[in-house]
Amino acid sequence: IWVFVLALFSAIQLSAAPLSAPERSEGEGPFKKLILRGVTLINGEGAPPRGPVDIVIENNRITEIQSVGNPGVPIKANRPKAGPNDKVLELEGHYVLPGFVDMHAHIGGSHQVTSAEYTFKLWLAHGITTVREPGSFNGANFVLDHADKSEKNQITAPRIVPYFVFGLGRKESISSASDAKSWVKKIARQGAKGI
Repeated sequence: IWVFVLALFSAIQLSAAPLSAPERSEGEGPFKKLILRGVTLINGEGAPPRGPVDIVIENNRITEIQSVGNPGVPIKANRPKAGPNDKVLELEGHYVLPGFVDMHAHIGGSHQVTSAEYTFKLWLAHGITTVREPGSFNGANFVLDHADKSEKNQITAPRIVPYFVFGLGRKESISSASDAKSWVKKIARQGAKGI
């Protein structure tokens, strides 16, 4: 098994990181408030579809889901209000599902993809709005930089939750509990969310 592990780490180190994702140049937003009007909601908890509902999103978080009627019946007038700079999407007849979270998603090396942008847009096109990047094999700085830019809406990407492979960034091996504890504290300060 050790031969396999050593071969895996050797292959990972031979792979270069893909091109970084460029600054976002398309799409609208972010909006202080976004309202999705008249949708049918499938909440992902096994309950039947619900709707029509208006979904209010503020600062990239759902803050309100308001029932606005019943299927096949005209929508009520009592709806969440939009301000002058808010975005409203009229989406009657459309379905909304929660964003999918991919718990094991590598951005990929240059031998797999040409750019991080390709990977990010592929995930988003499949409804994945959050990924856990286990290992951060493109290097801590590469993954942390993209996670930060995604959080600030500077790139087109899902939320990225960076996890580090054990010992990432160390030149020498971890050979004691105090080495491990020191390394864990260091990566937490850098922004790693797990190992």
